[in-house]
Amino acid sequence: MAQSQNSNDTAGKNDVMYAVKSFFTGMMSAQVAALCTNPIDVVKIRLQIQGEGGGGAAGLKPGGSRGLLNMFVHIARTEGILSLQKGIVPSLLRETSYSSIRLSLYEPIRDRIMTEDEKKHGAPLLKKFLAGATSGAIGSGLANPADLVKVRMQAATGHTYTSTWSAFKEIWQLEGLRGLYRGTVPTMKRAAILTATQLGTYDHVKQGILKSGLLHEGVPLHFCSGVIAGFAVAVTTSPVDTVRTRLMNQPLDAAGRGTLYRGMSDCALQTIRAEGFLGIYKGFTAQWMRVGPHTTISLVTWEFLRRLSGVSAI
Repeated sequence: MAQSQNSNDTAGKNDVMYAVKSFFTGMMSAQVAALCTNPIDVVKIRLQIQGEGGGGAAGLKPGGSRGLLNMFVHIARTEGILSLQKGIVPSLLRETSYSSIRLSLYEPIRDRIMTEDEKKHGAPLLKKFLAGATSGAIGSGLANPADLVKVRMQAATGHTYTSTWSAFKEIWQLEGLRGLYRGTVPTMKRAAILTATQLGTYDHVKQGILKSGLLHEGVPLHFCSGVIAGFAVAVTTSPVDTVRTRLMNQPLDAAGRGTLYRGMSDCALQTIRAEGFLGIYKGFTAQWMRVGPHTTISLVTWEFLRRLSGVSAI
């Protein structure tokens, strides 16, 4: 990053307005990406929970499963085309808090742990991963209630909510504050892995391309870096995303405890035992098709909005 910024940009990082602009540009770019990719997110959630508990996917015999396109068509036919935007409101609420926090915190955390020499020549990949993991965990921990509601509304199994607000109200009344933060640990782990991979890879690939002289600062560079980062994110987050989805969507007993899994490790082991190792990669294609475009759209939009608002490029 150091080679792509001027001294005025660096000095401005300590301004309050710089932080405010970074926060809002991150929020808006993530919301644009969420609107574009929510349908594939719904399909991904359904793919991840099919076969759970030994049952088949909706409309199939036990042990059966649907592929990406088949699930997409099935949802549209049986629930209506608008059902592919289920959970969009909590999704946007989640991006308002989660993505705005993780995106805006990445740069200051990275710069804080860099040495003076690294600020001139660029931070090593490990420090970029560390900065991304930290900002991602913080953002997801705060945004978990919206993420929980989004997953349950998109899954459409075991929970029937008439609206986003009714979902928040019902969870609060039946499960309490603890219920709203159900699945926080796997969610924070997933977010740490996702943000470390996404921003760390994007930052590193972008700077490598800039140094090679293949591309200059602009949309083509942002797009290419985003595509590579998106694939890396899909590979690293798919297993923990499947586990997180199943933990959040499992039915509860009278005491508010999950009836299927005792925790993250138990869920992963049960999934592997019942469905094989690839069971934790269930929905990978949908995951890639969701996080790939989401990563590319959000980062290209983020860079564009940062430039418009006078904030330096990542």
